[in-house]
Amino acid sequence: MTKNLLIDYTPFEISPQMIAESETRNNGRVIVTGCLQRADAKNQNGRVYPKDILMREVKNYKNVNIKERRALGELDHPESSVVNLQNVSHNVKDVWWKGNDVMGTVEVLGTPAGNILKELLKAGVKLGISSRGLGSVEELYEDGESAVQVKDDFELICWDFVSNPSTHGAFMQPKAMNESVNVVKSANKKYDKINGIISDMLCELTGKCEIPVLATENCCGDK
Repeated sequence: MTKNLLIDYTPFEISPQMIAESETRNNGRVIVTGCLQRADAKNQNGRVYPKDILMREVKNYKNVNIKERRALGELDHPESSVVNLQNVSHNVKDVWWKGNDVMGTVEVLGTPAGNILKELLKAGVKLGISSRGLGSVEELYEDGESAVQVKDDFELICWDFVSNPSTHGAFMQPKAMNESVNVVKSANKKYDKINGIISDMLCELTGKCEIPVLATENCCGDK
C-alpha cells in the first residue's frame, strides 16, 4: 500500500517573556517547551493517531534522532518526506508523555531559518508545531461520527514550525458559535499574510523561493 505524507498541526503557545527568560538562562539560546502532538483524539484534520502507534514512533524518534542530535525540523510548510538542511530551524532535545500529549523541548538553532523563527517568537507571533510523517489511513465510524485513523504503517519524520493551521481557526480561543465564522475568516487572512512574510524571508536568505499556496475553504492541509 502506498504511503502518503501526513501533516498535522498543534498550536504551540510561547510568549515573548518566555523567550527572553530562555535567552537569559541559556546564554542567549532559545529553548522552549510545549505540546508537540496528541494521541487518541481527533485533530483539526479529522485524523486520529492511536496512542500505541504514536508511542512506538516517539520512542524510536527519541532513541535514534534525539540521541544522535539530529532531531531536526524546518520552518514553514515542507512538502517532502526528507528534512531539507537548508531550511532547518530547530532541534528537538527531548520528548516525553503527559497523558495523551507528546511534550517536547525544542532548541531554536542559529541558522537563517532559525533566526527567523526566533524573531517571530520574540515578536509574539502565534505559530503552530506540525508533525510530519509517512503512512496510510482508514475511515472509521463511531457514534454516528466519522474519523480518519492513522494505520500501523505510520513513520514519524519530524516536527516543523508553521504559520497557519491545517484547519481554519485551529489557533483560536473558544468563541461563541455565532462569532466563529467571522473569527475564522479573520484568522485565515492573518496567517496567510504571516505565511507570505516567512516565505519571502526564507527566499531572500536561502535562495529557495516558492510560489505560496494560500489556504482555501476546501483545503485543510490534508495530504
